[in-house]
Amino acid sequence: MVILQFAFGGDAENLYLPHHHQANSVVYPGTHDNDTSLGWYATLDQKTADHVRRYYRIDGRDVGWDFIRSAYASPCNLAIVPLQDLMSLGSVARFNTPGTSQGGNWTWRFRGDQLRTLREQSAAYLRDLAELYGRAAKPLKRS
Repeated sequence: MVILQFAFGGDAENLYLPHHHQANSVVYPGTHDNDTSLGWYATLDQKTADHVRRYYRIDGRDVGWDFIRSAYASPCNLAIVPLQDLMSLGSVARFNTPGTSQGGNWTWRFRGDQLRTLREQSAAYLRDLAELYGRAAKPLKRS
């Protein structure tokens, strides 16, 4: 299991960095116990944020989608992307803060209009990523 949010702020030897990913693994931008990718990035110290930008060669404006693209591009056999990241939501949509009894844990829910917007605005891009990185379902051959 490799979590992209754990990859940054150190050096090139960090095993969570995509260049270390192995096929027999699962890659996540973050999990149910992490902040959303946008929320996580917004709270980074300057050194770690700079590491993210330099590693991916990005400006940081679409870091949530940059992490999604990285998960799709990873050699890991399985990529799992939290719905909150697909919807480009910030910390307000964080699912769980481990070790706290703070109100709001496990209460976030998506709405139907959010799913419609995701389908209308992002489905084609996600399909393109899946095809580009070999994650698209192969059509069944009928005999």
